[in-house]
Amino acid sequence: MHPNTRALVAATAARLVAGGGNAGAVYDYSQSRHIQISGSASDGNVSLYDYDRGCHFSGSGGSLYDYGRGCHVSLQVNGTSFSGYDYGDGHHFSGTVNGSSVSVYDYGESSHFNYSA
Repeated sequence: MHPNTRALVAATAARLVAGGGNAGAVYDYSQSRHIQISGSASDGNVSLYDYDRGCHFSGSGGSLYDYGRGCHVSLQVNGTSFSGYDYGDGHHFSGTVNGSSVSVYDYGESSHFNYSA
């Protein structure tokens, strides 16, 4: 999965688990940097903007679209856990949210990635 897509998934999951809210920068520990985003995610509706790539990441009902890559991303949240599928790379992902900390396991990379959202 593209690093920014993974960060946007982490930000989206964190907001949906928290019951909604506005998104700001997400810290990506694997890249040791902040990824600047804005927008909101609540009640299954997502509308985020990725300033790094200059594109939207939005959708509803678990069906999201990454306009920077031109591909769909599915995301299902269940309690503090989430899972989904990146149609651009053809790989599943899963993760957990603990407050503002988010861990994403990318099956395509066979690795965990951690974020502060």
